[in-house]
Amino acid sequence: MKHARHAATSLAAAMVLVLGGVAGLHGEPAPERGSSASPGRKTPAMESIRIRLAGETVTATLESGEAARAFRALLPLTLNLTDYSATEKIGDLPGKLSIQGEPAGIDPEPGDITYYAPWGNLAIFYKDFGYSRGLVRLGRLSRIPDALRQPGPITVTIEPAP
Repeated sequence: MKHARHAATSLAAAMVLVLGGVAGLHGEPAPERGSSASPGRKTPAMESIRIRLAGETVTATLESGEAARAFRALLPLTLNLTDYSATEKIGDLPGKLSIQGEPAGIDPEPGDITYYAPWGNLAIFYKDFGYSRGLVRLGRLSRIPDALRQPGPITVTIEPAP
């Protein structure tokens, strides 16, 4: 009986070590946004753009993914954005963007410039929102301009930063 209890205790200790090691693998934090997932791999430089709206100008930094590169290729661009759900301004892009290699969706934050693939539109968030499947982060505003928070439509011009 004493031998069986010792074997059970040893087995339990071994399981804790093994499972603890597995949990450690899955419990590691994800790389920070914009950081390289592979050590030694250089992250491409992110590009800046400028957005002009209602007499204000704000800069933004684009992500390095396929969709952001496709969006950058469309610039300069003037769009009419409408308010959607008192959370974001949305507008139709002239064409679909490639989302190859992009995540299935994101949890957008205020200041995120995004592409909603199912509708093919641009969405700029000025309030927090939950996870959305099909939403791809294109970049991030340096600040949220007051004009973006105002109700109603707004015309924006998006261009490469000088």
